[in-house]
Amino acid sequence: MDSQEHYSVDVSILIKESPPKIKPPRMYQVVLYNDDFTPMDFVVEVLRIFFLKSKAKATEIMIKVHCTGKAVCGIYTQNIAETKVSQVRTYARQHEYPLRCEMLPIDS
Repeated sequence: MDSQEHYSVDVSILIKESPPKIKPPRMYQVVLYNDDFTPMDFVVEVLRIFFLKSKAKATEIMIKVHCTGKAVCGIYTQNIAETKVSQVRTYARQHEYPLRCEMLPIDS
């Protein structure tokens, strides 16, 4: 005997899922601070090597560091900011300069 079973499915009840809410990553400023020992040319060099600044932009940032005591070199996600800070600190120490570089969270 051939028998077929029929099933009915109620498709009128669907769960509407909202798309996941993805927050943008927290951003950090990488900041250089002035000191009395690190030469201005070295600060320009650091800005060109690690922050890929043009000579003119690096000089502008270096002057701001010198005149105001600090300047932002760039804004990055946490991992990239940590890497930049580490690279700058290591490079400065290798050249025996006390150049201070920090990362500061940007309040959103």
